[in-house]
Amino acid sequence: METPKIFESEYRFCLILWAHEPIKSSELVALCREQLGWKPTTTYTVIKRLAQRGVLVNEDTVVRSLVSKDEVQAAEIDEMVEKKFEGSLPAFLAAFTRHRKMTDREIDQVQRMIDEYRKENSHE
Repeated sequence: METPKIFESEYRFCLILWAHEPIKSSELVALCREQLGWKPTTTYTVIKRLAQRGVLVNEDTVVRSLVSKDEVQAAEIDEMVEKKFEGSLPAFLAAFTRHRKMTDREIDQVQRMIDEYRKENSHE
């Protein structure tokens, strides 16, 4: 199943949802007012829209997500790499590292991820 597209303001809403789910819709309204400055009608509209797109479910006034933060982030990265870098992960990484200094710790983390990926996929 393809991860539904989540737009920027919806993503900020989802961050609140993911941190507190399952959560009563009234509590979610209060958190969105406090953290995003949204009116209750805005929050209920976003809940309805995201429910229609399969991002969340609102059952008996309790809201919970149907897609995880990791799934949404991965879909966004995939889309960006496809659109901006012709699907080339090395081109994306080259552009990223050209304009952002990585610490030794970050480089080590990336290297561990590559090593783990290589290890997991060498048995296929």
